[in-house]
Amino acid sequence: MTALREFAIPVVLLMALCGCSEPGSPAQSSQTAETAPPSSAPKPSVQIGYSALTLTNPFFKVIADTMTEEAKAKGYELIVVSGDQDVRKQADQIEDFIVRGVRAIVLNPCDSKSIGQAIKKANDAGIPVFTNDIRYDGTEGKVECHVATDNLQGGRLAGEAMVKLLGESGGKIAILHYPDVESCQMRVQGFQEIMDAHNAKPDSAKIQIVATLDGKGSRDAGFAAAKDTIEANPDLAAIFAINDPSALGARAALEAASKADQVTLIAFDGQLIGRQAILEGKILCDPVQFPDRIGRTTIEMIIKYFDGEDIPSDVLIPSELYYKADAEKDPELKAPGAA
Repeated sequence: MTALREFAIPVVLLMALCGCSEPGSPAQSSQTAETAPPSSAPKPSVQIGYSALTLTNPFFKVIADTMTEEAKAKGYELIVVSGDQDVRKQADQIEDFIVRGVRAIVLNPCDSKSIGQAIKKANDAGIPVFTNDIRYDGTEGKVECHVATDNLQGGRLAGEAMVKLLGESGGKIAILHYPDVESCQMRVQGFQEIMDAHNAKPDSAKIQIVATLDGKGSRDAGFAAAKDTIEANPDLAAIFAINDPSALGARAALEAASKADQVTLIAFDGQLIGRQAILEGKILCDPVQFPDRIGRTTIEMIIKYFDGEDIPSDVLIPSELYYKADAEKDPELKAPGAA
């Protein structure tokens, strides 16, 4: 009897383990992972999640497309979603990535501080988080690597272009900012550093920043902000906009107010729409970014992380000033007035 009893106990336990949940239920999935032999264990996730700031901005679309191609070449599927500049929506997208069990998450934070709790949830789930273009500016969560334009350097380039434009005459200028986003904070910081350095010189013609307004990085908000600035400062000489869409919104406001010939625009990005505007004389110049390099480098860092290699916490890609002379040699652009 003792021998039979000892044999019966393992059999009962085995039956209990195999028959306690329906196929596909969470309980069965968990137990299968623990009890199945290695040959039948589920394969590791081959998905990477990417939540963009917005996919209506061509800059982030290029990043998404490049990352998709690079990930596919490495055997991974990139899931692309748009945060639509809404940090709550982006936090929900991170939750969905966690539920899907993606191998890594890439973000352009919709709010550089408030996204921290969602990043921490991914950390707690064992999913590495990477950012590109926009840095996470907090301590609650951990980001393995940030890949971006050197926005501080780019802002300084924009400032140097403004000094070249107004350094001898001086004048009033405005900034179309996007203060919720860390990359734009750095652009404005770099720009202001150059303005301060110029204005500190003895006998310099002062360049006065009369307004810093939130253009939200969009054409519509850029139009509204520029309209208010033009009305409040009829002698405005120039505007620095933190990206091409807000700059083109400002251009529309200037045209509506018959001020396009009076107020010069300096933008940032070098998107196709921005470079075309530079060719057409609507924008003076841009510090240009290279979104394809950003996307490609992000996937490169992720793969190195998967392979156990040490990766830097930051990879910064310098920007370059782009004027009309550069646009005239740009094969992607069409001549003004061409169909």
